[in-house]
Amino acid sequence: MTALLSTLQTRLQKRAAYARTKAEIESMPINVAIDLDIYQPDAAKIAAQAVYGR
Repeated sequence: MTALLSTLQTRLQKRAAYARTKAEIESMPINVAIDLDIYQPDAAKIAAQAVYGR
């Protein structure tokens, strides 16, 4: 049971980190995104790579 709760907690933490990262990329001013060479419509892909490593 403890392992299940630990796994659930880890997944929830990663999901929250993914949501925060995606929101930050999407709300980034366009000039900052250009400077960082980030294409904002790829926010979900970038956030998934950063949080989940895929």
